[in-house]
Amino acid sequence: MKTLIISGGQIDIEFLKQFVAEKDFEKIVGVDKGIETCYKCNITPTILMGDFDSAKNEILKHYEVDTNLEILYFTPEKDDTDTQMAIKWAIDIGSTQIAIIGATGSRIDHLLGNIQCLCNPLKKNIECYLIDRNNKIMLINHSITIQKDEQYGTFLSLLALTNEVTGLTINGFKYPLSNYTLTNQAGGFGVSNEIVDEIAEIIFQTGILIMIQSRD
Repeated sequence: MKTLIISGGQIDIEFLKQFVAEKDFEKIVGVDKGIETCYKCNITPTILMGDFDSAKNEILKHYEVDTNLEILYFTPEKDDTDTQMAIKWAIDIGSTQIAIIGATGSRIDHLLGNIQCLCNPLKKNIECYLIDRNNKIMLINHSITIQKDEQYGTFLSLLALTNEVTGLTINGFKYPLSNYTLTNQAGGFGVSNEIVDEIAEIIFQTGILIMIQSRD
């Protein structure tokens, strides 16, 4: 089951429309201010959730009065963010893939928190990623291969989420590595690499990587 979470950060409306049109999402979640985006784009969500402290009251009232959508209300004083609650909901209903849009806007604290939120689906082997017009961000905890013609954009960056990622070997890249230990204090060492072969390999032994595929 593929689930789309539309959160309350900055969203390129045309990109969202195209993304939704190209994908076949069984479930769509409008989160907090993300319900305004659903309304503007005429996207019918499966469910709405949040504390709605950032959403326009008239938009919330529209959904409350004029639709039969399920709405989950959260108190603003809570340990988890609205997006994190939405991820938990998506996991609980059996999602096998979760895409999150509106999670990479101007609030850097929210972006970093949203990246950390990807740990929960990762532990359950659920593909989960943040996406916008220019970036696709996900966590990986095992070796993978990427086909050049399927990558998102031109550049690929690898950062250590855990204290270190050991035995890191990358093949098929402009800047290869062999049996390297990447730490979360490496700064820009793993930033802005490029795939040059038809198939690229990211191989490592332990740890969790943040993988960011980007286009200018």
